[in-house]
Amino acid sequence: MVFTGWAMIYSAGFNAEHASIFNIGQEYGKQFMFIGICAVLSVLVLNVEGNFYIQSAWGIYAVTLFMLILVLVIGTEINGAKAWIKMGNFSLQPSEFSKMGTSLALARFIALSKVEFRRFETRLKALAIVGAPAALIVLQPDPGTLLVFVAFILAMYREGLSGNILIFGLGSVVLGVISVLLAFSTFDYPFLGENSGIYILYVIIALIVILLFAFIRVFVLPRYRKRTIVQALVWSVLAIGFVASVDFVMQSDKVLKPHHKDRIQIMLGLIEDPQGKGYNMDKSKMAIGSGGFSGKGYLEGPLTKYNYVPEQSTDFIFTVIGEEWGFLGCVTVLLLFFGLILRIIFIAERQRSRFTRIYAYCVASILFMHLTINVGMVMGLAPVIGIPLPFFSYGGSSLMGFTLLIFILLRLDAERMSVFR
Repeated sequence: MVFTGWAMIYSAGFNAEHASIFNIGQEYGKQFMFIGICAVLSVLVLNVEGNFYIQSAWGIYAVTLFMLILVLVIGTEINGAKAWIKMGNFSLQPSEFSKMGTSLALARFIALSKVEFRRFETRLKALAIVGAPAALIVLQPDPGTLLVFVAFILAMYREGLSGNILIFGLGSVVLGVISVLLAFSTFDYPFLGENSGIYILYVIIALIVILLFAFIRVFVLPRYRKRTIVQALVWSVLAIGFVASVDFVMQSDKVLKPHHKDRIQIMLGLIEDPQGKGYNMDKSKMAIGSGGFSGKGYLEGPLTKYNYVPEQSTDFIFTVIGEEWGFLGCVTVLLLFFGLILRIIFIAERQRSRFTRIYAYCVASILFMHLTINVGMVMGLAPVIGIPLPFFSYGGSSLMGFTLLIFILLRLDAERMSVFR
């Protein structure tokens, strides 16, 4: 997958005058160098005892948090996000390594603390482990990486987190979309002022709460009413707080930049795109569509070859696959990813070590989230928020981050017959 990704980067940035794969003045030359560095890194990771990663989990997590704080102080702003630390001609993106640190810390907390997810205190601590790096990423801001952290819920669900949390997550998505629609609505009542739509949603939530209390009064047994009413009140407050948070994010520029909000509105069909704010999305769909069933052929894509698609070697690398290899190429790449994810799940389920199992599910969940968002973004099914396709997109930080994730898992799996954790 890594070398297939490199071949796509070579095609996306091919320059006949600088065709050498070792030319680090070109992206494909730099990526080839990153692959070499990751090869050395993988050997080093495999030669360290698995117990080291378990014992050092909190330390690695602390280092990644420190890097996220450091980037806010000395980081370089690129495309509106202060997410990179400049190191000569290269840049390091700490958020790519925070996924590994969070995976290790979460696995250690759940596995070695013998926690029960039924307890509220446990859920709060697990949320804090995931939420600390996520909060620092919000400050950059990097909404793409932030969204990936939602994937950790899937790993926690495997370890006993209530399915109600997943239902809550799905409900949050639906409520979030409705909130966005109303946040940008044109409803304008004199007694409510501008942005009246969001206030209407508050009224709807209040009416639902009243109906819920009536339902509890009639159908719930007396000995359960008090607890049920308290739960209903808590969920109602959370719903109102969530709607208010979405409204704040949409109206403020502190979390999402104007171009992020424009892309969300374009995707939801709230505004037309006369100024080309959805240019990336439109051109990527055009490039993929032009590939047809079997594609134009390697190095023969007229749209990607002439930089018709912005960021085509990074976030939009899937467009190169679609144009040059067509539907068959896209399906093949997706099958490769699904095969990798299923293999990781298989590795997880054969573990004697609970730590390794949890860590493996974290890795699988991160890969799944990256794949879903990136392909959805390229196909116009998700807003353009900037998230790489693992092992394919150009970037040393991303490649090193995923290399560490995978090879730490392989090292832990190699000791599965002798470790009881």
